[in-house]
Amino acid sequence: MDWLGFIGNLAARVPFEKILIPPRDNTKELEKFVASLPSVEPRKEGASVAKSTPTIREPAQAPKTVAIACVPCALGHFSTSAGLLNEIARFKKDGITSDEVLDRVAKVQAEQNALERVDLTPENIQALPPWEKELAEDSLSQSRSLRHSLESFTNIEQLNQAAADTSSFYKDLNRKWFKGRFAHLGSEKAQRIADEVGQLSAEEKERIMKRAGELIEGA
Repeated sequence: MDWLGFIGNLAARVPFEKILIPPRDNTKELEKFVASLPSVEPRKEGASVAKSTPTIREPAQAPKTVAIACVPCALGHFSTSAGLLNEIARFKKDGITSDEVLDRVAKVQAEQNALERVDLTPENIQALPPWEKELAEDSLSQSRSLRHSLESFTNIEQLNQAAADTSSFYKDLNRKWFKGRFAHLGSEKAQRIADEVGQLSAEEKERIMKRAGELIEGA
């Protein structure tokens, strides 16, 4: 270290009057400080400077979890299906063989196929708690009924009926799942869910917590 330059910089920054005041003897502290500094050997002429290779640490990976059937998955599929079927009414004048109608029917079938063959397989349903298992089995039954009706529809009225039935089932399933969820989690965890669902106002949170308490008491 260039102590001469260091002291020169210090003198340039410290007020003159402070330099005139005799400092207390800090020799021992200074010696300890100097001794703690790493020793640097002068580099020989022509010697190459070794480059240190930075150590790359792999980010910690979260433990893998096995996904199981869940009613919220069913809610997502039925919500999408209900929306698609309700849109068909806008293309009623185009006829039952219009691309807009047929494409939406195909998308609904894809939603229900994914629900039955991925989310609500018998093996996955068995892993659910009893109260949620019942909702999952109802969802599976409704999905099969909807899929079969779409495989054999012959007029727009049948699609309108399928839209009404799907929307009604989705609304009922949504109510049952949230009521059951709150009743089986307790008020503290219910609050955590309410915070994670979205940006709720204080009034909405208070209403949800009150309702959760009522469900817990009546369970």
